[in-house]
Amino acid sequence: MKILAIDDQQLILLSVEKRLKELGYTVMTANSGQKGMELFDSFDPDLVLVDINMTDMSGLEVVKYIKSKGENKAQVMVMSGNTEENIIIDGFTLGIDDYMKKPVSLDEMAARIKRLIGVPKVNNNVKVTAGARMLQKNCVGVVIPCYNEEERLLSIEFKDFAHKNLGYHLCFVNDGSTDNTLEVLKKLQDGSESNISIYDCAKNGGKAEAVRQGMLFLEKDEQLDYIGFLDADLSTDFRDFDDLVETLDQSSFKIVSGSRMSRMGANITKESARKIISMTINLIIRTILRMPFNDTQCGAKVMDRSVVPILFGKPFITKWLFDVEMFIRMRKHYGKTEAKKLICEQPLKRWIHADGSKLSMKDSVKIVGQLAKIAFVYR
Repeated sequence: MKILAIDDQQLILLSVEKRLKELGYTVMTANSGQKGMELFDSFDPDLVLVDINMTDMSGLEVVKYIKSKGENKAQVMVMSGNTEENIIIDGFTLGIDDYMKKPVSLDEMAARIKRLIGVPKVNNNVKVTAGARMLQKNCVGVVIPCYNEEERLLSIEFKDFAHKNLGYHLCFVNDGSTDNTLEVLKKLQDGSESNISIYDCAKNGGKAEAVRQGMLFLEKDEQLDYIGFLDADLSTDFRDFDDLVETLDQSSFKIVSGSRMSRMGANITKESARKIISMTINLIIRTILRMPFNDTQCGAKVMDRSVVPILFGKPFITKWLFDVEMFIRMRKHYGKTEAKKLICEQPLKRWIHADGSKLSMKDSVKIVGQLAKIAFVYR
């Protein structure tokens, strides 16, 4: 039994191909609608699995082409993050056999395919990957800056997330670590090269430059819809980061930034001294930005890929306060009124201060001087 999978996002395509081959199907893939139509004629599949929102053409155009081949009886299944009712109706009007809305699990995808074309004879030597694995609605790149994280890096949590959430690409930036961080990252990447990458900086440049290099590296990957960054200690966990992505997807915002505001129903913990210093620094930041931010320095942010060159094209002037510079660059590019409409500050449900933070109390004092420098340079 032969299946043709068409999707312009390689992260999704590789995962789909792997699961279907595990189940015993013969699979061909195409990363564009045009290539898909060309393969359809030569491959003669029993089922076509196609996305709707592709860069070169709509998946509905592919469906029209397939249905124009009257002699071919291939089943057609759409798997897409597009949930517009008119698009779904148009698909069924054209003759599709099923429509799956992302996010969707690989297990559900497999069950629907088996219903349409049956079950192939599985090679008993082939091991089917265990565990619920979800195909995301969007492809998201996440930068994780690392400096001497050998003992703090939560490798199991990162690998487990990458394994289960298909559509996420994790980019670990080794910021010139002097311990065994690079070796730890290579072990973490082993076997997951398609959705975990390592950007190795020859020397330590600070968190700002590490994040900047990682963001520019991921921005080159055209399959990514959104790109963000997250701290290596996972003080903000992936459930909250997923919530930031969902807000970005369901709105016209360009940036969604996490906020560690204490509130009912949220698990937000900080050291008392750090909390007092943070409140003082934040008051100064609000004055400089002239925008009502509660927490610019939360290490969890996600943005539309279109703003990455605007925010990260030039080096930052500070090592720690690049978040403030990001928002100033947004204000300068779009104007204050428009920038306030494009940036969303979303309270986190969970945030835990992790021991071993690289930012000391002495460094906190230096921040005031760096804020003065920012105010002067961006005046």
